[in-house]
Amino acid sequence: MATPTVIPSIADLKSFVGKRLGPSDWVVVEQGRIDAFAEATGDHQWIHVDPERAAAESPFGGPIAHGYLTISLAPALLPEVIRVDGVRHVVNYGIDKMRLPTPVRAGARVRLFLEIKDVREISGGAARTCLGLSFEVEGAAKPACTADAVYVYYP
Repeated sequence: MATPTVIPSIADLKSFVGKRLGPSDWVVVEQGRIDAFAEATGDHQWIHVDPERAAAESPFGGPIAHGYLTISLAPALLPEVIRVDGVRHVVNYGIDKMRLPTPVRAGARVRLFLEIKDVREISGGAARTCLGLSFEVEGAAKPACTADAVYVYYP
């Protein structure tokens, strides 16, 4: 497992602004995961769940993962990249500027890098933190997904 960057406290988050952290370990996005995501979300578009049709008709030569599947890997991969000590809990506040520049083909490997873009102190010693997420696809020139994820860290 990847070794996360340990940030000693919420107050120390500011000293990491602008630094690129990561990567996480590689994760294989296999067809079974894509099919399970389709079941969970109800998004059964053929480009994701019909390998034969996707191979014959899609511009990607086979099935690709849902974009939302890629971003949904963040909660599993973030702890491999960053750990903030002295935190009671973390709340996902939202996602800004999500983009999907490169498709993730079934069977491809992805990993996560992040950059702490902004830290704003809020009441009670908490911090609203913007993490610039970048999901790299092995062998691709552009990331599969970029997004600014906003988390609130509570002491």
